Amino acid sequence: MSDPCPKLPLTVLLAAKNEAVNLPRCLAALGPAQRVVVLDSHSTDATAEIARAQGAEVVQFDYRGGYPKKRQWALDHLPMDTPWILFLDADEVVPAALWAEIAAVVRRPDADAAYLIRKGFHFLGRRMRHGGFSHAAVLLLRTGQGRFEHLFDDAADSLDMEIHERVVVRGRIGTLSTPLIHEDFKGLEAYIARHNKYSTWEARVRHRFLTSGRYGEDTIEPRLFGNSQERRRFLKALIIRLPFEPWIWFGYHYVLRLGFLEGRTGLIACQIRASYIAQVRAKLYELQLKDQRLKAGNSD
Repeated sequence: MSDPCPKLPLTVLLAAKNEAVNLPRCLAALGPAQRVVVLDSHSTDATAEIARAQGAEVVQFDYRGGYPKKRQWALDHLPMDTPWILFLDADEVVPAALWAEIAAVVRRPDADAAYLIRKGFHFLGRRMRHGGFSHAAVLLLRTGQGRFEHLFDDAADSLDMEIHERVVVRGRIGTLSTPLIHEDFKGLEAYIARHNKYSTWEARVRHRFLTSGRYGEDTIEPRLFGNSQERRRFLKALIIRLPFEPWIWFGYHYVLRLGFLEGRTGLIACQIRASYIAQVRAKLYELQLKDQRLKAGNSD
């Protein structure tokens, strides 16, 4: 007798480190997937135990710096016996409506090479319907049809997972309409601490772009009339050269994208966004000062 609810022919690559708080909710929604692999970084909490208890494979990742990071390493080194791959973080949940869209896609012989999925942002226990914080990224990919960007080579003690690196796809990119539920239950202190690390990383990305004119070796092309990833990259390439960028982003999220309709939660989210950009620019300025000192030293 055939299985009345056959699994979908895809592998979920789920990046995690110390995600015991978020992981059970994420894994509970992954029943339709044929295979679930938790890419751990030697968590010191119960992440690995929780993953195994819910039937997921656990693979430990040892980062030694450079490229690739965690997800691309998995694509390069793990046997992928499914025709599709879904990239997730531990603080993301796939709702039933999105599974229905994914099922329709992976069963189509003429499906695109990859699909953009929006990360529906939740903050301080609230679904953020306004503010423009939810963005789309290539998260559903035909096996072998894409690679993560190679921006710059991190040190071994830096971030071991792709943060804002996007998937460069060989082929057409479609879009799914149902967003993920993106909600972190670790609290605001952990959220801010994590983004402090992200701002260091983004300052280095900007530094490379402003000094070389390129983001990296193999990257998303910035295009005003491209898909959402390409438009986002195009707009960033423009705005990073403007003064008062933190206030521009605050105005964009709070006023233009109606973040004020989210009440105090929206105000806090917009303030944190502006603060993040201010940190990025400060760290970029520090890198530029180091360049100036180095040039001055070489000219002596």
